[in-house]
Amino acid sequence: MTVEVGQPAPDFTLPAAGGAEVSLSSLRGRKVIVYFYPKADTPGCTKESCGFNDALPDFAGVDAEIIGISKDPVKKLDKFRDKYGLKFALVSDENSDTTERFGSWVEKSMYGKSYMGIDRSTFLIDENGTVSHVWRKVKVPGHVDAVLKAVRGG
Repeated sequence: MTVEVGQPAPDFTLPAAGGAEVSLSSLRGRKVIVYFYPKADTPGCTKESCGFNDALPDFAGVDAEIIGISKDPVKKLDKFRDKYGLKFALVSDENSDTTERFGSWVEKSMYGKSYMGIDRSTFLIDENGTVSHVWRKVKVPGHVDAVLKAVRGG
């Protein structure tokens, strides 16, 4: 399954760093950025997460919530959040259900070997719960700015 622009975003309720749960449906009425990243505290994932964190005031100014999703267990997300001072929801999708429903659990290959993993991807969900933008195979440099521009309607 894959999620495309114009479709309702699949709802989820997942455990988050800090012990809370995050539910997409509870954020109706706000724009929500959901980004999937392969693994906490790795170079690309750290740059992407810190980029979103640094831009939090800009996203708050347009009433947008940010949620980062990986397969990491909550304990690892707690360490990642604390190490870098991340101030938005990091949620754990250990069984890959949500990642699969968004189409971000894909076959990858490295050094000639195939394996399943998370496609670095981002979804902008509007106030009504509809996907308005999709970024797949995200390259980290410039990505946060592109998402912010889309949230602002640019």
